[in-house]
Amino acid sequence: MEFINFIISFLHDPRTFLAAWIVALGPVMVYSPLFLVVFIETGVVVFPFLPGDSLLFASGVFSADGGGLNLIATLLVFYAAAILGNTSNYWIARFFGKRIIDSGKVKALTPERMAKLDYFFDKYGGLTIVITRFMPFFRTFAPFIAGTGHMNFGKFTLFNVIGGVSWVSLFVLVGYFFGGVPFVQDHFEVIVLGIVAVSVAPAVIGAVKGALSARKNKSE
Repeated sequence: MEFINFIISFLHDPRTFLAAWIVALGPVMVYSPLFLVVFIETGVVVFPFLPGDSLLFASGVFSADGGGLNLIATLLVFYAAAILGNTSNYWIARFFGKRIIDSGKVKALTPERMAKLDYFFDKYGGLTIVITRFMPFFRTFAPFIAGTGHMNFGKFTLFNVIGGVSWVSLFVLVGYFFGGVPFVQDHFEVIVLGIVAVSVAPAVIGAVKGALSARKNKSE
């Protein structure tokens, strides 16, 4: 429950959390929790709900002059977290994927999400790893599904690096260049929630379409 409250509180006021971390941990050690949040979101299949997009954006804002973070360091730390997280997820699936899925203990791995990712892999191949980087929940499951047999490690690594660098660069640099705009400063929490909403929208739309299609097929 405390963990869920942390996620909700962070989404509500990420500036306060980041500022507190910078003050408490200093300009070097502050990168440790930043790395861990992104690594765990992408690398551990049971934590798909961590606030990756909003954390990247807020960190970009704090990487501007006087914010306490360094832009190059922020980008490098998040690149490493995103790429290593997906790599960890892939190998977890390679060794334990079938047992995890068959156990049914990871409730987030619903048949609907599995089918959706199968469709993505069939249609887009390796680009699935890049596309799903920008889709919360699915970016956590895509490397897991890839590791269960959809992709060899060399091909996965190529798309993993492309996707990780693209995802991190987009959100961090948007925060860096636009975070100081007065409108953004005055409506920071709303914008962060908007980023989350836009990111989640494709997954929600896909789930709704899948439910409607299943209901239609059942009625027929």
